Amino acid sequence: MKKKKISIVGSGFTGSTAAFIAASKGIANIVLVDTYGSPNPTTGKALDIAQAMPILHQNSHIQASNDYADTKDSDVVLITSGIARKPGMSREDLMQTNQEIVENATKEIVKYSPDCVIIVLTNPVDAMTYAVYKASGFKPNRVIGQSGVLDTARFRTFIAQSLNVAVTDVTGFVLGGHGDTMVPLIRYSSVSGVPLSDLMDKETIDSIVDRTRNGGAEIVNLLGAGSAYYAPAAAMIEMAEAILNDSHRLLPAIAYLNGEFNHEDLYIGVPVILNKDGVEKVVDLQLSDEEQQAFDVSAASVKSAIQSLK
Repeated sequence: MKKKKISIVGSGFTGSTAAFIAASKGIANIVLVDTYGSPNPTTGKALDIAQAMPILHQNSHIQASNDYADTKDSDVVLITSGIARKPGMSREDLMQTNQEIVENATKEIVKYSPDCVIIVLTNPVDAMTYAVYKASGFKPNRVIGQSGVLDTARFRTFIAQSLNVAVTDVTGFVLGGHGDTMVPLIRYSSVSGVPLSDLMDKETIDSIVDRTRNGGAEIVNLLGAGSAYYAPAAAMIEMAEAILNDSHRLLPAIAYLNGEFNHEDLYIGVPVILNKDGVEKVVDLQLSDEEQQAFDVSAASVKSAIQSLK
């Protein structure tokens, strides 16, 4: 049986970490594609990952390339390329620069892998996912953004640390845009089936929600330069693995809405079922009035970002 193929666009911290996680799981052969000169960090990273495979007992093949032709016939393509916001740069400047980067990458991806599923990480991720969707010409189920798995993982981590319980026993769900308008759903959050509201008071829950919303900024401030990459990379690979294995997993992802949650022509974080074709379906939850109101606020923020695309 032919091994699946993942191509990762961008060999920065997130892209190379995603490549390492995918290789260590043995879920696919990997192409790490980026523009590079001399010295050649992308090839160096790929070689380093390849040399870890005997130790990890995996036969994953990893290739570095600066030619999109090497991504031909990929099953899943991850877009991690783009610039981080710099001092003096407006959100609009970041949007326009990264839009150009992801659209150029998308055209090459579609040229060589017309049947792939694309997962987008580049920020601002909700708007960039919409830009990739438009540039690709794909049906919307085959273009997905990553934020919900990451945001939910942060939420679960903070709950586990607060309660001093195993993080694997904590379940949760975070919807909405990736940022300070995200919507953690408390009534869907529990520890081994025990509702979170039975284990924590409202003040503690509100504090964890606020920390989750600012989870990326917290890490940026602690690092001093750069942003999170271990957890974002792991989140992308969890999504990619569900697609490659046709797992029908229910995960939060940035998906296209066509009337679900009372919104349309919008990419935003919602629960979806992932299969080999990408999004099998959006799980249209019946939100409470308070949850719907919070989701609408988040949707308005994302729509504003999408409308500012070139």
